[in-house]
Amino acid sequence: MSLEKHDLAHEFPQYKEKIHDLKINDRHFAKLFDEYHTVDHEVHRIEVGAENSSDFYLEERKKVRLNLKDQLLLIMKKS
Repeated sequence: MSLEKHDLAHEFPQYKEKIHDLKINDRHFAKLFDEYHTVDHEVHRIEVGAENSSDFYLEERKKVRLNLKDQLLLIMKKS
């Protein structure tokens, strides 16, 4: 189990500037980015034991995080 956070700048360092620009200029990207950050923070807190949840709930949140990450990456690649 990975206990590190999966922030987008860490996951995609080659897109660091693009992430910043899109957060400022693309409202849809900014909304997805905020959702991703919220879910990632929640998953991280569960993994380090700061919050309790069922394994099923944790796996579902990880799937949501992955889906958001895929959507964000697609936007970054297209822009």
